[in-house]
Amino acid sequence: MTSPFIQAVALACERDWRILFSQLELSLQPAQMLQVSGPNGSGKTSLLRLLAGLMQPTAGQILLHGQPLAQQRAQLAASMLWIGHAAGIKGLLTAEENLAWLCALQHPAERAAIWAALAAVGLRGFEDVPCHTLSAGQQRRVALARLYLNAPPLWILDEPFTALDKQAVAQLEQHLASHCEQGGIVILTTHHHLGVKPAGYVELLLGAA
Repeated sequence: MTSPFIQAVALACERDWRILFSQLELSLQPAQMLQVSGPNGSGKTSLLRLLAGLMQPTAGQILLHGQPLAQQRAQLAASMLWIGHAAGIKGLLTAEENLAWLCALQHPAERAAIWAALAAVGLRGFEDVPCHTLSAGQQRRVALARLYLNAPPLWILDEPFTALDKQAVAQLEQHLASHCEQGGIVILTTHHHLGVKPAGYVELLLGAA
């Protein structure tokens, strides 16, 4: 039997001496989308950071292809794209420079590909503009342009719809669903109601009584 792509086993997380969740179980295969929901403070971002290998669990473990994550750091880095709640954009760099720098950490991208990705998120003509002059929504689009650049199979996104207008939200929903339909995996938190969901959509509710 094939192991799940990524799996949490009896996972627990404690922050500031408070248990956010415990005995949490989940497993995801290609073509699935997991939306992590729950009230503020329920541990949504913490769970994403655990799955991304950015935090250590209080108890339990995370498996990648059936092996402990601690033994799969290089493979996780090659397989995952993380975009946190903050856009993670350097204000003094242009949109193109930001993407070139971010992509260089994993999958270097050619200039033409970067310009095409920026065009895909509605930023044609902003390639050479310093990002500190862009609006919050435009900065978010620069970050999300990474999803159009040789993106790896596993996308972990914390509130990706923040600051986006209605048109950009609809486009992103469709892009995320298409990624799953093509065999990718999306794990995201959002307070936004998803209008487009792939066949492999599942929801995990944290903080339920």
